[in-house]
Amino acid sequence: MLWLVALALGLLAGILSGGRIDNFLQLRFQWPAVVIGAVLVREAILLTPLNQVEGAQWIYAVALAVIVLWTVWHFRRLPGVWLVTAGAGLNLIVILANGARMPVARALAGSLVARGHIGQYTLMGTGTRLGALADWIALPWFGAAYSPGDLVVAAGLALIGFLGTRARPISTSGSGPAGLIVEHPP
Repeated sequence: MLWLVALALGLLAGILSGGRIDNFLQLRFQWPAVVIGAVLVREAILLTPLNQVEGAQWIYAVALAVIVLWTVWHFRRLPGVWLVTAGAGLNLIVILANGARMPVARALAGSLVARGHIGQYTLMGTGTRLGALADWIALPWFGAAYSPGDLVVAAGLALIGFLGTRARPISTSGSGPAGLIVEHPP
């Protein structure tokens, strides 16, 4: 939910400052099915009985790595995506450092406290590595625990929404991928 709100706020700020939603809708991506598939895999591991299967957390980590690589591939195509890459990269680092599970602060862990781990989440404890990158930030409006990486991803999505309304696609003479021209208001 945080990420959708961030994108919507970025789009709104872009439109209110003279950008156009048509510009955002004209953005084109390479291999969109890859990132959509990776996001769906992540959600399936969280929201289905797969979250009870030992080893599924590694599939989650691979899906997150795919998202990071996809965003790197789009650095030149999508202004602001580098922030999404940075945030997802921070999350991937802490997840890999903790056995492919994201540690969650006890105060924000809910039912995780009784179970120890669910899917890609684990309870933060004395053995947690890189706890400062884990899910320890409470955002009451969204009712969940977030990591610093999540907040960086949200900032990146807001920036993509903002810059995307201001950019219009251009094409090169077949010698490379389409680029973007950023329009500046008069």
